[in-house]
Amino acid sequence: MRGKSRASHLDRGSVPQIPFGLRRTVLAAVLASLLAVAAAAQPPDLSQYTGLYRSAADPQVVHSIYVEGGTLYAESEQRARQPLVSEAPDRFRIPNPDAHVVFLRNAAGAVTGLRVLLNGSNQVVSEEQRFSTTATRLNHYREYVREQAEIPMRDGVHLHTVVLRPAQLQPGEKLPILMDRTPYGIASWDSDNVNRLKPELAASGYIFVFQDIRGRYGSEGKFVMNRPLATSSEGIDETTDTRDTIDWLLANLPNNNGRVGVYGVSYDGFLAAMAGIHAHPAVKAISPQAPMTDVWLGDDFFHNGAFRETYGFDYVQQMEAQKTDTSVDMHEDAYDFFLEHVNFAGAAAAAHMEKLPTAQAFLTQPAYTQFWRDMAVEPHLASVHVPTLEVGGFWDQEDLWGTQAEYAALKPHNPDTWLVLGPWNHGGWEGTGKSLGNGYGQVDFGQPTGTYYRSRLEDPFFSHFLKGDAAFNQASATTFRTGVNEWETYSAWPPVSQTTAGRLYLSSGHTLSFTAPMDTSNTVAASYVSDPATPVPYRHRPIQSTYASGSKWYTWMVEDQRFVTSRKDVASFTTPPLDHDVTVVGEVLADLFASTTGSDGDLVVKLIDVSPGENTASPGYELMIAGEIFRGRYLHSFSTPQPLVPNQVEEYRFSLHATDHTFLRGHRIMVQVQSSWFPLYDRNPQTFVTNIMTAPRKAYKAQTITFYSSPQYPSAVEVPLLTVGN
Repeated sequence: MRGKSRASHLDRGSVPQIPFGLRRTVLAAVLASLLAVAAAAQPPDLSQYTGLYRSAADPQVVHSIYVEGGTLYAESEQRARQPLVSEAPDRFRIPNPDAHVVFLRNAAGAVTGLRVLLNGSNQVVSEEQRFSTTATRLNHYREYVREQAEIPMRDGVHLHTVVLRPAQLQPGEKLPILMDRTPYGIASWDSDNVNRLKPELAASGYIFVFQDIRGRYGSEGKFVMNRPLATSSEGIDETTDTRDTIDWLLANLPNNNGRVGVYGVSYDGFLAAMAGIHAHPAVKAISPQAPMTDVWLGDDFFHNGAFRETYGFDYVQQMEAQKTDTSVDMHEDAYDFFLEHVNFAGAAAAAHMEKLPTAQAFLTQPAYTQFWRDMAVEPHLASVHVPTLEVGGFWDQEDLWGTQAEYAALKPHNPDTWLVLGPWNHGGWEGTGKSLGNGYGQVDFGQPTGTYYRSRLEDPFFSHFLKGDAAFNQASATTFRTGVNEWETYSAWPPVSQTTAGRLYLSSGHTLSFTAPMDTSNTVAASYVSDPATPVPYRHRPIQSTYASGSKWYTWMVEDQRFVTSRKDVASFTTPPLDHDVTVVGEVLADLFASTTGSDGDLVVKLIDVSPGENTASPGYELMIAGEIFRGRYLHSFSTPQPLVPNQVEEYRFSLHATDHTFLRGHRIMVQVQSSWFPLYDRNPQTFVTNIMTAPRKAYKAQTITFYSSPQYPSAVEVPLLTVGN
């Protein structure tokens, strides 16, 4: 009632009068507001955003943005397309990751790039520049349907499995099964991820199977690191689990064609190799990629007897402290941590990991015992007759050795064995592979080498042997020749018939040449004091935990080696600038004559390309082409360590592994030697102790290391030189 009586007093004459000029101003403001709302409601001209984008930080990953059916889409070669939903001028939302894409403009108003902001925090995920206004379809996405199964093994244990099958098949179409068994978890495998990580195979069409191995993630049973082959017919191992899984898949997956391929990287590569041993009849192709082959001789845990301390410390905790992955992050410089705790026993105690099974093996069996031999795959490869594609990278920081060792063991009795070696780090072929590096060094290969491998080698390999498509007419070995950045093919690897033996001799004055030493008056090439109190770091400090956030572990092998060249405990030998290209193809061997004042010691040898500056991160960039370590106590036997005789000259001959690289005209070749590579490798006390893992602090002593150069002691690095004309 009050309202009504109040309203009755508001007659026409009581309404306030607005001056004409003010009314015009108000009307103009209202009109402008309405026009702004109308403009905002109008869809933006989406064509202004189309083109190709990439960031300086990761130039090999290209995003294409294009318009289709009135919708703006973004995609990359390995990521399915997703719509960009307009929320404001130049601001769009994307679902994966949950983020906003903000387009950037120059002073003239033209779109020059974009910035991806993570929703909730507005953290900049990436900033990319537009380098082309013409968009290109990069991804051929194929939809897959996801299913799960718990597959029974012969002993009653069930293994958790994910199956991805194409959502659409042609009438009567049957597809092969392509399987990846892994200890790293399979929860993330879905249609998006298989298209992102295996775009060529996904587009071709397979029934993808991913399985948690025994004792890991969703699978029952007990996990055993690199489980050895069973010693009796009643035993279980990775070969029996693979065969039991395949039996179940063939019987229970509709529309399969009865053929199975197995592939995998790293530990999964070990499992792929095991699938070829006592292979199920349905297994028609395997591809071990960077496989763990012998973790003592040359893969994850030891190299020529030298213990890979940081990797063993981090990886064993990740794999054996729980059923799922939990990466170690010490939040401190690993160099300081391992130096403080003296030896691996001290570090393991600090982390409370000394009772983990593999840590116990490190502590009690540091030599090449039967325990480590039983884990090795190589001795069992004589029984593998399945077509095999071995894949590896020249800068693989984890399993550089295994790929070439398996190929060498397989090829003599299995002609259907192929090798691919590219300019990659561990698993780098799963990306575009156009460049490799971090803030301490970057190498550009001029082309997407990973894309080439997957489309020209991996996809045709599985397509032929699993689908019966066109013949796989590839050369026995395909490698990428760095330096000139070209793919090469060979009928054998190493291609000894196409090379001649060259020797790079270490000489006094820190010189390196192909001329053998003749001087008998000065037989010392170099000498330095190696002090375990100040070991040579293997990469730039601070050294993060292996898989910690921001770790430079993944690309340390291409870091510029100048950060240690000036150290007094590192000896570098260098050629003059080359007057012609020098191409090294095949296995590089160290053959050094050295003595130590101690009774034990390590030798690290690196073959390095010293650039004058063209096409590199900086002038003088020292790129390691090959490198390896050897532990002196194993000079005569890997299974029975013996002390070195102080001051006695010994010959150290060991492989730096194979390469395919051209040292360009104007570059220099360097050989660098040192006696520690810490903390990737534990410190050698340099006095003989029974077990380095438990060496007391007082055992670590500085010693003088001397390298010789004379007709009697011609220290050199052997390099297979490509014959002119090949």
